[in-house]
Amino acid sequence: MIFIIVTSVILLDQITKFLALKFLQLNTPVPLIKNFLNLTLVHNRGAAFGLFQNQLFLFVLVSFLAIGLILFNLKNKTNSIILKLSLSLILGGCVGNLIDRLRFGFVVDFLDLRIWPVFNLADSVITIAALFLTWELCFKRNAT
Repeated sequence: MIFIIVTSVILLDQITKFLALKFLQLNTPVPLIKNFLNLTLVHNRGAAFGLFQNQLFLFVLVSFLAIGLILFNLKNKTNSIILKLSLSLILGGCVGNLIDRLRFGFVVDFLDLRIWPVFNLADSVITIAALFLTWELCFKRNAT
């Protein structure tokens, strides 16, 4: 299950980024849903929200550390299904963005909600997984 989730996230992320690079022009919005969603190709050389620009070595190092910690935690057979799902999704998203950093020196972002910084599928999956993870940790704390 873990392998399928991680692989699916990486493949979908990389396919959507390939299409964005192929069909979109840098920093040129293409309206998809008027006044709500644009496709806007951005080369993100920072972290979330464009923070810490041009720190490639740091981002690659942190990504490898995160991947190692996630893999270590996924080996724990007592983890709940929600925890395994969350960690698998985060791992897939992390690897997807790491591939970009290693290939291009930046992360390919293209989903533009106009009221939020431009992001990609990997970012979305990581965010959703973080919400699941938060729920799981809060639920477990309340149960004990």
